[in-house]
Amino acid sequence: MTFSNVGPGELYALASPACWAIAITLYKRCGESMGPFTLNLVKNLIGLVMLTPTLLLVSGATPPPLTLQEWLICLLSGLIGLAVADTLYFACLYRIGAGRTGIIAAMFSPSIIGLSALFLGERLAPLQFAGFFLVLGGVLLVARSGRSEVAPTQLVSGVFLGLLSVFLMAVGIVMVKRILEAQDVLWIVQIRLFAGLAGMLLVMMLTRRSARVMAQLRQPHRWGQIALASFFGSYLSMIFWQAGYKYTLASVASVLNESASVFIVLLAWAFLGESLNARKLGGVALTFSGVVVMLSFSP
Repeated sequence: MTFSNVGPGELYALASPACWAIAITLYKRCGESMGPFTLNLVKNLIGLVMLTPTLLLVSGATPPPLTLQEWLICLLSGLIGLAVADTLYFACLYRIGAGRTGIIAAMFSPSIIGLSALFLGERLAPLQFAGFFLVLGGVLLVARSGRSEVAPTQLVSGVFLGLLSVFLMAVGIVMVKRILEAQDVLWIVQIRLFAGLAGMLLVMMLTRRSARVMAQLRQPHRWGQIALASFFGSYLSMIFWQAGYKYTLASVASVLNESASVFIVLLAWAFLGESLNARKLGGVALTFSGVVVMLSFSP
């Protein structure tokens, strides 16, 4: 496939990280007064509330004809990807900031590529590997730019949480890849969101975390910005993300998703006051070059 013949899957896979980067920038500005668990709970709740009328209007109220095994896979995928992984992602965001957290997410595509090769039988073409290494080189160049203002122990814990989060996100999406290909995207997003929210509520009850969560929710917050962040991060980005995996190879979609790190770097510079030096600009250029190569040689 040439660049002029890029399909909807590739476009969705690029729209998702753009929306996610906007969301992360907003969460960083307005969500730190909540703990990672509470912020993720609010994100999933708002996303579910926003998605429900869209689902009923576009796809109808009849659930897809899933087998019991497929239902369990979707629910487990949502629990892993939206309850556990996203909470860890926010913990990483709080510890090391938006720019570095976005860069940690560069490990998402290697995780997807490895898991897709093991469980889905997917392979990248040789020139697509070149695109992948351009993307990875770009995000690593950004990662090495500037001095760290984060304490070493905080940086180590943040990186570990970020890497674990990214790996679990990859596990969650690879689990439902085959189901996504055959079923309605909005319904799969809804099922996963419901599972993530239900899992977090269950954890709240079992661990007696409810009092802490309610105390955090009663504090003053920028609710308008949090709702806007959830619109981009838990509604638009989630739909585009899973639509990308429905309409193109998981390995291709994951590499295109890496552009999130570039968007986050640019938005962090524009709205969070983070520096934008020559090395970061070089990383941005490398990453977008890799995205162009991936699009040009997408099957």
